[in-house]
Amino acid sequence: MDNRGWRFIDTGERSGAYNMALDESLARGLAEGAGSPTLRVFRWKPWAVSVGYNQGTGELDHSRCAADGMDIVRRPTGGRAILHAEELTYSVVMYAGGRSILQAYNDIGAALVRGLSLYGVDVSLQKSQPDLREQYRSRSSIPCFSSSARYEIEWRGRKLVGSAQRRFTGRGGDVLLQHGSILCGPAHRALAEYLSVAEGGTLERIRRTLREKTADLGGITGRAVDIGRLAGCIRRGFEEEWGFTFHEDAPVDHHPQQA
Repeated sequence: MDNRGWRFIDTGERSGAYNMALDESLARGLAEGAGSPTLRVFRWKPWAVSVGYNQGTGELDHSRCAADGMDIVRRPTGGRAILHAEELTYSVVMYAGGRSILQAYNDIGAALVRGLSLYGVDVSLQKSQPDLREQYRSRSSIPCFSSSARYEIEWRGRKLVGSAQRRFTGRGGDVLLQHGSILCGPAHRALAEYLSVAEGGTLERIRRTLREKTADLGGITGRAVDIGRLAGCIRRGFEEEWGFTFHEDAPVDHHPQQA
């Protein structure tokens, strides 16, 4: 992995609008020849429901989200709905370097697996590829965590990290943005309560899917997640897996408007 210009930044707790605008700004900037390849970790304040850039928000209960102070935001990447609550989110902005989509998932996934192992959790990369088009026809597939795509990270067959990716092309070259949620607690399961799905049976299937097919670090380890230590382990995982050292943390040089 090319060591030139890589930096690590931890932007802490930010709004959904800020987080997604910053990710896209970093990716578009690098594609135009500005900025640096970046690994960023962050959290969400307030909690937010995000949807993929090709997904509408009609499946969300906007009134319930507003009543509970929950943001609704569109991600610059694909995928389905996610409740960002008790999690550490990562984003990688880097030159594609001729990698296929799956190769990039594999490279980044391997670094995440290394980081999680440093935190003390034994996880694996999902190797099979479900029929996502068929699954997306089902109302019960509304949550992003309803299934694992290839090279997603699982603990004992249950999804722990969900990721999405998008490519940007500009004068600086082909750039990929990948970000994902490292689940730290069970709060993501409440997504079903913020959906406007009418069928009670469908909602129950969504609740059951999120309960049975996902895992979180707090539940795995039996104790509260040390977010600072986890962020440090993820950073070291990339350094050890990719064979370089990040530059010292630098201030973010892109400033999207915070909602």
